[in-house]
Amino acid sequence: MNSLESSVSVTATDQLSMAVIDLVAQAENADPVELDPLYDAIDPDLLDSLPGSAGFTTLEFSYQGYTVAVTDTDEGVDVSLEGAEITADGLQNDLIDTESST
Repeated sequence: MNSLESSVSVTATDQLSMAVIDLVAQAENADPVELDPLYDAIDPDLLDSLPGSAGFTTLEFSYQGYTVAVTDTDEGVDVSLEGAEITADGLQNDLIDTESST
C-alpha cells in the first residue's frame, strides 16, 4: 500500500486556503483548478482566519480524499496532508471514516 504524507508551514501573511489547495494539487500532480472546490469541504474564509484566532490549536478535515491537519505553531501554522491509501486493486480507501453504522 502506498500513502502520502506532506506538510508546509504558513505564515500569517499567507492564505491558508491557498496553501491547502497548492499542497493537494502537488500531491495529485494536478493543476489546482482541476481539484474539487475547497468550499465543498470547509469554508475557505474560516480557514484563512485561523492563524490570527485566539485559542486556535488544531483542525482536521477531509479534502480530495486526504486528511488535512492544520496546527498552530510558534513559527506560524503547519498544514500537513496524509493521503488516502491505494489498495492492490487500485481502489482508494479514505483514511477517515466519515460514516459510522449503528
